[in-house]
Amino acid sequence: MKNMDVYFMKEKRQSRTTVRKRHRELKILLFLFALILGSVGIYMTAVYGHLNSVANEIYSSLEDSDSLRDEPVSLGDKEPISILLLGVDTGDLGRTEQGRSDSMMLATINPNTKKTVLTSIPRDTYTEIVGNGTSDKLNHAYAYGGTTMSVDSVQNFFGVPIDYYMTVNMAGIQEIVDAVGGIEVTSPLTFTYEGYQFYQGESTYLDGKSALAFARMRYDDPNGDFGRQERQRLVIEGILAKATEPTNLLNYRKILDSLSDNVQTNFQMNDLFELQSNNYLNAVRNIQNETISGEGHIAEDGVWYYYIYDEELTRIQGLLQTELEIN
Repeated sequence: MKNMDVYFMKEKRQSRTTVRKRHRELKILLFLFALILGSVGIYMTAVYGHLNSVANEIYSSLEDSDSLRDEPVSLGDKEPISILLLGVDTGDLGRTEQGRSDSMMLATINPNTKKTVLTSIPRDTYTEIVGNGTSDKLNHAYAYGGTTMSVDSVQNFFGVPIDYYMTVNMAGIQEIVDAVGGIEVTSPLTFTYEGYQFYQGESTYLDGKSALAFARMRYDDPNGDFGRQERQRLVIEGILAKATEPTNLLNYRKILDSLSDNVQTNFQMNDLFELQSNNYLNAVRNIQNETISGEGHIAEDGVWYYYIYDEELTRIQGLLQTELEIN
C-alpha cells in the first residue's frame, strides 16, 4: 500500500484559468488506434496469421463492467459505436505502480452519418468514481479499479454506453518508436528532461527513450497538459510517417509485436475487419473534435480539480446521444 499512498498524495496547485473551448490536437491513443487499423488494412492478406495472433494477445473483455446497453452493438448491422481511449502512465521511465489514465478520449463512430466525434476528456475532471464510493479526479478511476472502473465512471458521467475500449501503456511509445527505426520531430520549445536536451525549432532524431522523454515532460511546459498533448501528437505523427515508409513494410512483425506488448482492448479480430469496411472507414475519415469547457480551482481539500459547466455537460451528453442514435 506504500506505493498507493505515495501515488495518491494530493498535489496543491495554483488556481488555473478557465480552459477555452478550442480545437485540440488528437491525443496519443487516437493515433495508436489509427496505426493498428492501418496495419490491419496494409497487411490484411499477407500476414493474417500473425495479425490474428496479435489480436488474440491484446484482447481483454469487459465482463465486469455495467453496460448501459440491453444488447451488445452489432458492427455487421452498421450500428454506431463508442470507444474509450486511455493512455496509461505506468511502466514508463521506471514506474511500477498501477498508474492513472494519462490521456482520455471518447470516440463515437456513426457509419450512417459517416462521422466520428472525438471528445477530449480533461483528466482532472471532478466526478463520481463508480465502484469506489468516492468522487475524485476522473483519471484516478484507472488506479483504483483499472479499465472496468474507468469505463463505468465515464459511462456514468456522460450517460452513454461505452462499447469498446483501448488502453496503451506509455512505455509502449518507446518500443514502437524503436520498432520503426526512430523518428524525426521538431520541438516547439526548449527544455531538458530525463537527461535529454531539446531545442525549439530544431529537427531532432529520437530513439525510443528520447521520444518517451519528449512526450512525457509536463510541468516545465508553459502550456501544461495541452503542451504535452502537442508533443505527443508530434511523436505519433513521426511514428505514422516512419511506419508507412516502404522500408518498414517488411518490418511489420516487429511493429505489430510492439503493439501487442503495450495495447489492450476488447476489440476482436472480426471487429477490426468490420471497422476496415467502408461503412466505418468513411466515418473515421470524417472527424469532428470536441473539447469540454469548464474551470479549475483548488477545492477545500487542497486539491486542484477541473469542474465541467452544467450547461456544457448537458451539451456534450446530448451530442453523444445523438451520435449514438440513443433516444
